[in-house]
Amino acid sequence: MKPMKTSNGSFGRRKFISSFTAVAGLGMTPDLSLSAQTTQPRKAGVAAPGDNHKGACCIASANGLRATSRAMGLLGQGYDPADCIVQGVRIIEDDPNDNSVGYGGLPNEDGIVELDASVMHGPTHKSGAVASLRNIKNPAMVALEVLRRTNHCLIVGEGALKFAVRMGFKEENLLTEASRRDWVAWRASMSGIDDWLNDEQRDAPSGKIWQEPNSEPGKRASVNLQPVPYHTGTVHCSIVTSQGDISSCTSTSGLSWKIPGRVGDSPIIGAGNYCDNDIGAAGATGRGESAIVTCGAFDIVQRMAKGVSPTEACLEAIDSVVKHCLKEKRHRDPKDPSRPDFDLKFYALRKDGAFGGATLFSGGTFAVHDGQTASIVPAAYRFEKK
Repeated sequence: MKPMKTSNGSFGRRKFISSFTAVAGLGMTPDLSLSAQTTQPRKAGVAAPGDNHKGACCIASANGLRATSRAMGLLGQGYDPADCIVQGVRIIEDDPNDNSVGYGGLPNEDGIVELDASVMHGPTHKSGAVASLRNIKNPAMVALEVLRRTNHCLIVGEGALKFAVRMGFKEENLLTEASRRDWVAWRASMSGIDDWLNDEQRDAPSGKIWQEPNSEPGKRASVNLQPVPYHTGTVHCSIVTSQGDISSCTSTSGLSWKIPGRVGDSPIIGAGNYCDNDIGAAGATGRGESAIVTCGAFDIVQRMAKGVSPTEACLEAIDSVVKHCLKEKRHRDPKDPSRPDFDLKFYALRKDGAFGGATLFSGGTFAVHDGQTASIVPAAYRFEKK
């Protein structure tokens, strides 16, 4: 293994680009060390260094830094790109200290951890996914089995669990003590941070709403007590080989305290994950419903097909989210209705190795491995965080 690389100070644009140029057409003997190199955050309209990269590359959400190193290491050993990223994501799924995915993920409102994941394989354009999977901590691995062993794209709930057990996966309790305590605190406070809409949060209909005779719809009052942890965390990982083959994966435990059975964007091909071997790949983390209704990942790949850079494709997809999701009054910032009250991050990797990422608000980052070093880099953004 090569010596550990360290970073002192900023990671300049010239150094950033030159290091990428050196690995174009990479034969792959990657340095598996991690560094925390960063550049300055980027507003819309400013050139992004990742758009100039060529050659083999792996990108991930910021919590997937270790996943990118693992994936690139396996790629150098000749593994299929789908196996590379799934085994990379597995590191995060196995980590009880990351409560947004896999083992230790925050549970639904009943205190049960439900996991979602999808994998897409560029060379065959096949996909596999599982949703609302309980008791199996590596949903991405199960999703890959769906891709390779079935003629289906998505298996959910009890069927997903039965399939996983048939494939030899072990059932286990995924609720760690730390996540259980957070859930108990949420149940005790009933803080109002959940997915049931209070009457004042509901949007007005465009016409009459059908009601059965003599029915009396219940009302739910707002309750604002001590807040407890709430997240929309996920891990996304995409990879492109030096030959231009692509695979992508997204895995999550979903919204904390979600309504049981809720399925987010992560297992939905075209929403939280998509790849086309002729173009590139894209994924999302954050509020999954917004990626679903805008077909976020598919949208980004189609924009890249039209010649838009990965970074700008992500930013344009962010614009689409803002345009459509602000139609729901509950998602407008009370202090500035032109801004959303949630965040969403998009990631894009092009067939030639160019990459980018964007988020609604400043301060976002993502992980990239260029074949030599794994780094955390800033994401482009549309709004300054207040």
